[in-house]
Amino acid sequence: MTILNHLRKDHNLRNYQGHLIELRGVSKEYKSGDQSFLALRDVSLTVDAGEFIAIVGKSGSGKSTLVNMVTGIDRPTRGEIIIGGIAVHKLSEDKLALWRGKTIGVIFQFFQLLPTLTLLENVMLPMDFCDVHPVRARKEHALHLLSLVDIADNAYKLPSAISGGQQQRAAIARALANDPSILIADEPTGNLDSQTANSVFDLFNRIVASGKTVLMVTHDRDLSSRISRSITVIDGNIASDDAVSI
Repeated sequence: MTILNHLRKDHNLRNYQGHLIELRGVSKEYKSGDQSFLALRDVSLTVDAGEFIAIVGKSGSGKSTLVNMVTGIDRPTRGEIIIGGIAVHKLSEDKLALWRGKTIGVIFQFFQLLPTLTLLENVMLPMDFCDVHPVRARKEHALHLLSLVDIADNAYKLPSAISGGQQQRAAIARALANDPSILIADEPTGNLDSQTANSVFDLFNRIVASGKTVLMVTHDRDLSSRISRSITVIDGNIASDDAVSI
């Protein structure tokens, strides 16, 4: 079965048998002129469907590079990345874009909402790119997602007209647009006050309870201690991988 047919058949991997995510001996080296920097060093990792994982580490530790391997935003210098049985590191750019759009939802610290589009239009945009939902159903689905994150009343507002916490909720709704099995959140609460961060964190717990898999990059030790599994990255290595007692 080709990657295209596989994704058309079933882009939802929540019931995938086996490890949903596997990194096998992954290293990533960046080069600039004669200089090189090893951001990841022979990292191996498995993640099962339905897990909520915190990726913790200082700035420059390699934690963002690690999740970029999972999203396919970056490619490994060495090693293998297998997600839902697909060797992601071997995909062409076109197939990788298709796979990412239907399998991964990405949430950024600074929201990355398009400023000239309403929240509703921002959420509908990934549906237009990946053609997962029928055209006539996209508006209704986007409104449903905005309702799930409690900001449906703001659907027709521009991002500049709402608070940072509301913008992050809109970004989460956009990441859910194509019903991805995996959500990657890179410092999603780092630009929010503590009360709003807790509210967004509770929203992630609801998303995990619905059966999705969430990897959250964070420097917030308090939040990471409230997640069932915490992976600490130091100097490109996985220094610890611990189940957390909650």
